[in-house]
Amino acid sequence: MAHRIFATPFADVYPLYLAKVERKGRTKAELDTVIEWLTGFDDAALARHLADETTFEQFFAAAHLNPNAPLITGVICGVRIEELDDPLMRQIRYLDKLVDEVAKGRPMEKVLRSA
Repeated sequence: MAHRIFATPFADVYPLYLAKVERKGRTKAELDTVIEWLTGFDDAALARHLADETTFEQFFAAAHLNPNAPLITGVICGVRIEELDDPLMRQIRYLDKLVDEVAKGRPMEKVLRSA
């Protein structure tokens, strides 16, 4: 059985991500940077996905995941990301983890897994 989040429009969750990072003094630009780093989308593609109310499943199906995405590890919602079997759920949790790290004030070069 597919998880409910797979059919949820990305545009429904994006404002929650934005509120989370802004509450901690970070910016929309920083949020968009991590989303674009993970997915390979540019500003126009991200805006299109938001306007079209693309589901998470469609959003990640269209993405070109960053080759460093597997470096995103840790626990989200009590589950270790690297132990998730479902590739789509793992990708969604990658995004959740990046948003958490931005909100916690982690330096962007660390969030973006720069060398």
